[in-house]
Amino acid sequence: MSVEASVPTDDSGIALAKADNPVMVPGRRSFMQYRELGLTAASGGKIRAQITTATQGLSEPTGWHVHLCDGQFVYMLRGWVELQFAGGRVERLTAGDSMYIPGDTPHNEIATSDELELLEVSIPADMGTEVCDAPD
Repeated sequence: MSVEASVPTDDSGIALAKADNPVMVPGRRSFMQYRELGLTAASGGKIRAQITTATQGLSEPTGWHVHLCDGQFVYMLRGWVELQFAGGRVERLTAGDSMYIPGDTPHNEIATSDELELLEVSIPADMGTEVCDAPD
């Protein structure tokens, strides 16, 4: 099902994403599932909100990368994820935790729980990812 399937059907601009009819979209990792919440189409690509779920943890770190966007917001719903940043900073986000990562901020996802669920919001919707060198 395409993201366009979640476009509001009237002129109100309201986007409604129903749990019993999820709009699944391709994502960055094959072992994760990505549910589009309708903001991409409703906002004309200004913002994206997705629920990411996994039933298998990371088998190895993702490697250092940056996201080509203005910013990325993550809110953990279930499970945990560990992120590494410059200077050796490591943060573990667990259920109820949130984090805003400015665009072009080098980071490395180093571990996850076997099962996780998180809300990810990015501005703009089309968030690219680029490999980068590990920061000093």
